[in-house]
Formats: sequence, structure tokens, C-alpha cells
Amino acid sequence: MHQENKSRLGMLAGIAAGALWGLVFLAPALIPAFQPLELSVGRYLAYGLIAAVLVAPSWRRLLRTLSWREWRGLIWLSLTGNIAYYVLLASAVQMGGVAMTSMVIGLLPLVVTLVASRDRHAVPLRRLLPSLLLSIAGLLCISWQSLASPRHASLPGLLCALAALLSWTVYAVGNSRWLGQLRSVSAHEWNLLTGVVTGAAALLLAIPVALAAPAAHGGTAWLQFAAVVTGVALLCSVVGNGLWNHASRVLPLTLMGQMIVFEFLFALLYGYLWEQRWPTLAEAAATMLLLAGVLACAAAHRPPTCAARVSGIS
Repeated sequence: MHQENKSRLGMLAGIAAGALWGLVFLAPALIPAFQPLELSVGRYLAYGLIAAVLVAPSWRRLLRTLSWREWRGLIWLSLTGNIAYYVLLASAVQMGGVAMTSMVIGLLPLVVTLVASRDRHAVPLRRLLPSLLLSIAGLLCISWQSLASPRHASLPGLLCALAALLSWTVYAVGNSRWLGQLRSVSAHEWNLLTGVVTGAAALLLAIPVALAAPAAHGGTAWLQFAAVVTGVALLCSVVGNGLWNHASRVLPLTLMGQMIVFEFLFALLYGYLWEQRWPTLAEAAATMLLLAGVLACAAAHRPPTCAARVSGIS
């Protein structure tokens, strides 16, 4: 029962993280005058500053605890899950729209689960075939929509979204495995350390990004920029990532793959509200196909003992 309660709390944490992460898709639309790299540097500078303040009381203990191997892991996670991912994501939103980008990222549950299925006790690939076919059909709908719509006709936007999908898959799998190995560092501390390393990387990028900025922004624009990136850093990076790390420590990676769908669902909801429209037929079809793929993937990973226990109770 204790483990069951931990799993429920982990699932609630994963859902809450998805609700916060969905806000990330709106940031590029809120301040379109700023380039994706500017958004990324601003967000992660704010993330690094907030994380540094929060982790300061534990800094000396963590320095004694972590080896160079863990710091290398943090650098890799910071680049794949933060800097590179957000640049690609913001580029996809600005070139292809919120809805298209969020639906491509909606493939994350299946991709992460497929990677996790290579671990011990993996299910046979043939059991995953229905979910693979459904997700491929959903991706075809997204591709058709992004290329056929005159409003959001952008092959580069679609390619950036797919690259963001790959980048975050690498992060999700690596982060989950690190959290499974480390017991002397809490999930919250690991998130704050990731923020500190990400902030340092963003600081290195800040000067060349500022010099390469295509246009000067007015004072009002900079205030809006500061408000958006700080809000995203606090809600999505500090709180959202912390919730996700807690869930990653409690739940198996195959189940964590399914939890990512909530980011996709909330991002779609926010996107349609922002654009003040209903989904098109192709977008609705892609949504249903991707959700069906996730459900099929979850069914393929359900342990037979659980199914038998449910049947017995009913």
C-alpha cells in the first residue's frame, strides 16, 4: 500500500509537471520579437540564478558528494534537455505554430517508452507494433497539416520540432537513469544542480547572443522579456522539473514515458486558447491517433499479473 501511495503521488507530480511545462509553448508566441536563442539564454540565466540561490545552503555538501562523472552527466543533461531543446522548441513554435509543435512533442511518450523497453523485462517489439503504427499515422497528419496550411506551412518548423523531440528524449532517459543511481542527492537538489550548470552554459552564450541580436529592443520589450523568461524559469524549470524529478525517482521509466502526454495535452489546450480557435480536422485526427498510440503502448506494458488481479476483483 505504501508503494501504491508513492506511485499515485508520483503520477500526480508528473501530471502537474506536464501542466506547467505546457506553458513553455506559449512563451515564444508571447514575445515574438525575440529570437529563439535569446529566449533560451534568458530563460536559463533566470533558471540558473534562482537555482543557485535555492541550492546555496547545500552547496558544500553536494560538492563533497558528487564526482566529476556526475558533473559530466549534469552538463550533458543541461545541454540536451535545456539549451538545445528550448532553442529547437522556440524555433518550431515561431516557424510552425504552437499546435503543430505541441503535437510533434506529443510523440515523446511513445519514443521514451520504446527506449525504456530495451531495459530488463522489456516487452516484445511485436506487442508495441499497434502503438507504433498509430503514432506514425499521427505524425503523417501533422506533416500534412504543417505543409498544407497556408498559415503554418513550414517544413523547417516541423524539422525543428522533430529535433526537439530527439533532444528531450535523450534528456528524459538519461535523467531518469541518473536519478535511479543517485541516493545521496534528492530529486529537488538534482534539479537545482542542473539549473546551476544550465545557467553557467547560458552565461557563456549571453555575450555572443547579445552581439548577434538582429535588432535593438525598447525598454517595454525588455521588461516583457524579463517577465516571461523569469516566469518560465520559475514555473517550468524550477517547479516543473522538480515535480518531474520526483516522479522519475518513484515511477519506472516505461510509465514516465506515458506521463509526458500531459505536457502535450496542456500545451494543445493553451495553444488553442491563445490562438482562439478550434483544432482543424487534421490536428484533431493527429491528436486522437497519438493518444491512441499512447494507450496502446501503455496496454502493451501492463504486467499480466495486474490484469489478472483486476479481473479477479471485478
